[in-house]
Amino acid sequence: MRIALTLAALALSTQTALAAQCGGSFSGFVQDMKSEAVAKGYKQGLVNKFFANVKQDPRTLKADRAQGVFQKPFVDFSRRLISQNRIDVGRSKARTYANTFDRIEQKYGVSRGVLLAFWAFETDYGSFQGDFNTLNSLVTLAHDCRRPELFRPQVFAALELYKRGAFSPTKTTGAWAGEIGMVQMLPADIIENGVDGDGDGKVSLKTSPQDALMSGGKMLSHLGWRKGEPWLQEVTVPAKMDWSQSGLDTTKQASEWARLGVKPREGKLANLPASLLLPQGRKGPAFLAYPNFRVYFEWNQSFVYVATAAYFGTRLEGAKPYNAGNPEPGLAGAQMKQLQKKLKARGHDVGKVDGILGAKTRAAVQKEQKRLGLPADAWPTPALLNKL
Repeated sequence: MRIALTLAALALSTQTALAAQCGGSFSGFVQDMKSEAVAKGYKQGLVNKFFANVKQDPRTLKADRAQGVFQKPFVDFSRRLISQNRIDVGRSKARTYANTFDRIEQKYGVSRGVLLAFWAFETDYGSFQGDFNTLNSLVTLAHDCRRPELFRPQVFAALELYKRGAFSPTKTTGAWAGEIGMVQMLPADIIENGVDGDGDGKVSLKTSPQDALMSGGKMLSHLGWRKGEPWLQEVTVPAKMDWSQSGLDTTKQASEWARLGVKPREGKLANLPASLLLPQGRKGPAFLAYPNFRVYFEWNQSFVYVATAAYFGTRLEGAKPYNAGNPEPGLAGAQMKQLQKKLKARGHDVGKVDGILGAKTRAAVQKEQKRLGLPADAWPTPALLNKL
């Protein structure tokens, strides 16, 4: 599920973005990668063995194109991913690996609920880590011209792991997008953030929960996680306010939100800057998103996934189920694509027209709502589509 854009991957991609090739003959593409690997200093024999059995994987491309689950609105998506069983198992895992989570919190400042939620969503606590051949998936996605700047560097990171004896071109398996292990890390992430959490002298993200969790904690720390701070808090909002102030583009001190009538459902507001998050508009669930919430987008770029993972992390630490409210009806996939086309025609950057309500589409929706005199809560409705 995760499509990472980690700092390590980005750092590597900037070095090769201009030179990266994609498309054309697959065998010719592989030969080009082999030549580049040798130019990077890897021995020809090692390179030949690494690429010896690589194949283009149609299943990977099919999975890359079929991410319709992200078209679901927050309430539907979160209810699909968060079951009572996942909550119960998560709390049991928190007890079983309490010492590991204590070490993570002390060293990296990442709360256990955060990693438990990723562990649950990525692999169902390690029970299904993916059966795609990792090298085939990475090379297939590097050859595909949709995101070669992300996946080409990951092939060379996998080569480095192979050189170190930590990767098998034929036996290493994982998710369709090349992530490996219980919390699904790309090869460059593993090189940068892999931790031997159980003290056996190896980093085994597929078989060792301690290794996987410690590595995930280190990666979040490197991505900018602020030690010991909250990430998301459910709130209630007044019936009327300036809804254009909601969304991730606007940040206020929590005390300012309180003066505007925003109240916590539980506990107290943190003394931190925050954004008011309304995943399904002013009549649906409401949250304050603190600075750590933005780190989630370095793990996954899907708004609905990020909001759900962040919320689930709070649930695993004892928060109440959110108040779903009574959101206005949204748009179906075809309607959302129609909306995105209309927004693009008006000059807004919505990214790919894919029927998914991502951060760019939400920002464009909010601007158009404000222009048209509608409540600017970034939740697209049939009324907005009709007015456009």
